[in-house]
Amino acid sequence: MCGICGIIGSDVNKAVTERQLLAMKRVLTHRGPDDHGVYLAPQKGRIRAALGHQRLSIVDLEGGHQPMSNEGGDIWITYNGEIYNHQELRKDLQKRRHVYKTRSDTETILHAYEEYGEDCVHKLRGMFAFAIWDGRNRRLFAARDRLGIKPFYYALHKGTLVFASEIKSILASGLLQTSVNLHALPEFFTFGQTVADDTLFESVFKLMPGHWLSYNGEDIKIQRYWDWQFDEPPTYLEDEFYIERFTELIEDSVRCHLMSDVPVGLFLSGGLDSSLIAAIMARLLSHPIQTFTIGFEDRYYSEFEYARTVAAHVGAQHHEALITAQAFLDAIPKLIWHEDEPLKGAASVALYFISRLASENAKVVLTGEGSDELFAGYNDRYWATILNRRLAQMGGDFISEALREHLVRKILWKLPLSLALKKKISHTIVYLSPKLEEIFFDNFHSVFTREMQQHLFATGPYRGLSSADPYANANALFERSNTQNFLHQMLYTDVNMDLVELLMKQDQMSMAASIESRVPFLDHLLVEFAGTIPPHLRLQGRAGKQLVKKVAEKFLPHNIVHRPKMGFPVPFGSWLKEDSSRTVKDILLDKRTIDRGYFNVSYIEELLKSHQIEQRDYQNQIWMLLNFEIWHRVFIDDAPRSYLSD
Repeated sequence: MCGICGIIGSDVNKAVTERQLLAMKRVLTHRGPDDHGVYLAPQKGRIRAALGHQRLSIVDLEGGHQPMSNEGGDIWITYNGEIYNHQELRKDLQKRRHVYKTRSDTETILHAYEEYGEDCVHKLRGMFAFAIWDGRNRRLFAARDRLGIKPFYYALHKGTLVFASEIKSILASGLLQTSVNLHALPEFFTFGQTVADDTLFESVFKLMPGHWLSYNGEDIKIQRYWDWQFDEPPTYLEDEFYIERFTELIEDSVRCHLMSDVPVGLFLSGGLDSSLIAAIMARLLSHPIQTFTIGFEDRYYSEFEYARTVAAHVGAQHHEALITAQAFLDAIPKLIWHEDEPLKGAASVALYFISRLASENAKVVLTGEGSDELFAGYNDRYWATILNRRLAQMGGDFISEALREHLVRKILWKLPLSLALKKKISHTIVYLSPKLEEIFFDNFHSVFTREMQQHLFATGPYRGLSSADPYANANALFERSNTQNFLHQMLYTDVNMDLVELLMKQDQMSMAASIESRVPFLDHLLVEFAGTIPPHLRLQGRAGKQLVKKVAEKFLPHNIVHRPKMGFPVPFGSWLKEDSSRTVKDILLDKRTIDRGYFNVSYIEELLKSHQIEQRDYQNQIWMLLNFEIWHRVFIDDAPRSYLSD
């Protein structure tokens, strides 16, 4: 992993461009502390190019310096990622008379671009975000991997294109005025992320997964080159075929992801996905694997025991670290700086701490991300949505929306029932309308629903935000897939929404500790295969990931494979009810926060009180408000000083 950045523009002063580029590169040092470089192309015609790089050395430690050029010196690249099939591609390209100077995968991308042009992306197996300056054709060509494992941000300002691995690098160029993208706020407060290509910063965009970008000094062209497709034949093959094929693919993917000239470890939760990878790694390597787990104090839930059981089973050298509430809260501003936007979930903080632990013994780690979205690991989400939809289809909309709004939703939370039971009722069509917006998005994705935003945004200049449609992009995503199977539509949406944000979090948090994270479940060959399996090998009744479990049984004991899914529980809700809640309340009701005028203060007070007395569980809403305010202080109030250091 590395940090990349660049400036492509017309009529730009060389000295000014170099200063801007160095400022951009400097804030990416944590992404690549091992080496760095710049390239300033001579200006010819209307456009000049400047590329920057911060390198974390993983493969070809001595020869992989970037930016790197082809043998003719007229095509240059700055690149972040790993190409796992670069050796096979190298042999083919050498037969086509391309001359290599290094052993690095970077050079293979260069020669593949020379040979295939824009179609080079179809040849690459791996994770990548790169930018190529094509001096022959006077244009920039940039691409992001199929699933969005590596980030790529850009902005266009008065004919100058600026790009980087992180938004703060773009801001450090000084070309943009730092301001909040107000149009994105309704969607952000609904989902905790922007679903399309915009960000919380005005005029800063992300290149979406599976897309490439081209810029010639006049026009930006962006094109999708890959999308997850489903193959749904009238009759599927026997289950054994899918079991054997998935076994081959996951073993091959783990083998490829072990490609490295530095130590490789594993984030181990003790759950199904990371445990399966641990077992395969142990078979492939001749030495004990390094595994890493973090947890919380004894009175909170931690996965220490599960992880220890798996580590012992595979003979790993296991490492653990404990997070306290105070250390957790103290880290939030630093990690918002690293992530560039508010942290969507508390798991981001935990991911940083486990990355910091791993950095003491490894430079590369494998993780289990991606399996849940491909194989229906969020089984309760999908099962409940399918059940609610079927009940609505069978009985019609037997409760009117007026009755729900004026009776059910108001009375439920005042009933003398346990909070757990009330939450279960709120996930049914007794409480929700059968519309997709409510039974799927509001039920399992939304933080502040459309209804809640009517109360959240303050009167005055921001009142109009509550009238925007925050679900438009998510609904369009749901309808975009090539499948009519309802489960597959939900999975497609999660792969292109939740997973993209999760991968960004994993990249930024691991890079904050200067280590590279890799995701074997997201090898595109495995992902494409996942689009061909029958629904019952994903979800059977209420049980998810059936195919993964059947394959894992070849490698792991039954009690590990079939233990209940726990996710990664961070006890933020409990901390809110303890001493740390004073800190949160002080920030959210601070004069500085209130004077911004975004929110209805009385509504925030109501959320805090209701959570404290356990009338409602508002930990996700409070977390989002807290992170948004801290983000505002770090990036908007303190600009531009905040771009320089965490």
